Amino acid sequence: MDKIKFIVKEEQVNKRLDAFLSENIEGQSRSYIQKLIEQQDILVNEKPSKSNYKLRIGDGVQVHIPDPIPLEVVAEDIDLNIVYEDEDVIVLNKPQGMVVHPAHGNYSGTIVNALLGHCDNLSGINGVLRPGIVHRIDKDTSGIIVIAKNNEAHVSLSEQLKEHSITRCYNALVEGRVKTDSGRIETMLGRNPKDRKEMAVVSRNGKRAVTHYTVIERFDNYTLIEARLETGRTHQIRVHMAHIGHPIVGDPVYGYKKQRFETQGQLLHARILGFIHPRTGEYKEFEAPLPEYFTNILNKIRK
Repeated sequence: MDKIKFIVKEEQVNKRLDAFLSENIEGQSRSYIQKLIEQQDILVNEKPSKSNYKLRIGDGVQVHIPDPIPLEVVAEDIDLNIVYEDEDVIVLNKPQGMVVHPAHGNYSGTIVNALLGHCDNLSGINGVLRPGIVHRIDKDTSGIIVIAKNNEAHVSLSEQLKEHSITRCYNALVEGRVKTDSGRIETMLGRNPKDRKEMAVVSRNGKRAVTHYTVIERFDNYTLIEARLETGRTHQIRVHMAHIGHPIVGDPVYGYKKQRFETQGQLLHARILGFIHPRTGEYKEFEAPLPEYFTNILNKIRK
């Protein structure tokens, strides 16, 4: 266990505890610092505190960083569609039907299992089940994701996500003809009070969610759109499009009960991902073309 101590100086007064520590402890994200505060692994003047505690001059801050738990996820020899890789990041094109990280009911065959079989240096910030995972896309959503190969890259990418500076553009086929050529959807998203497994537009206990959409092509009963995430909440595009009356085709949770096409899930594809490279500071952007399962249905509609 690593132990770190700080004495708050005059220029650090009134800073939030979590912000101060994420700035002063190299390789640890703010969300991880907040988790340590909740676990009481961080004390202020030898007492538990809160993330939003405003520092005072002379405060003694003690940080205990637990030793990493040995990884229990098994490395597997699974082919990955690697779009780009260097010493800091891996950019993948995830196929539909593949889970990003192990969770209840899915402890093998995931992106993480495949990554562990591909390389032995991944960021450990997100714990034993999610090494290197900065963000995720749903099992039945295909497309681009970025993986961090070290903690410094992970922190940089996580901060860009929080600042909403990462470019994330999706293509989706939605039900009905969307009338406006473009639009902006802003709501609060949270757990559905009637079913905690689902997300929903809520009036309280939610987080701000913003999606921008642009119509690409209209059909008789469907519309192909591009959706750009300003925020990145769980199921955000799926819930937002259903909220405005245009659920995504094939969505088993938020879509129509009767579907015209046989699909393995929602027709939603993460097509473009752009970010500032953690080491070089250069903006890099990657694109994954629409997969065959998606284009096949578009061709059927066009005919």
